[in-house]
Amino acid sequence: MKILIAEDDRISRSFLQKFMSGYGEVEVAVDGMDAIDLYMDAIKDKAPFDLLCLDIMMPKVDGLKVLKVIRQLEMQNNQIGGKKIKIIMMTALADVGYVDEAFRLGCDAYASKPIDTEKVEEAMKNLGLISDEEKE
Repeated sequence: MKILIAEDDRISRSFLQKFMSGYGEVEVAVDGMDAIDLYMDAIKDKAPFDLLCLDIMMPKVDGLKVLKVIRQLEMQNNQIGGKKIKIIMMTALADVGYVDEAFRLGCDAYASKPIDTEKVEEAMKNLGLISDEEKE
């Protein structure tokens, strides 16, 4: 599995990178613009990401805008009929409005911070990214 982590907080990014590396190849973005660039590079190289762990509050371009741009790019590139990236939104924000907006824009799952690895694994299972046999 090819995974993109978009997280501006160094500690959270490092933790997620270490955890997710058990499931596949991981690349990291430190802000929203970096995430969009890495996503577009992967599409251009015909090696798309399977999963994006996306923080909502990031500099330059926030996670909700990144989500919107990626879903628009998928529609433009006719990927809706094909395989589209699974997106798990991650945030410390308790604001239900952000979560509702993320689902409206097309996120597949939501995980609150601090990150609970069991909940992230459960979301990945529900999205068909991993099976019960993977990891441990």
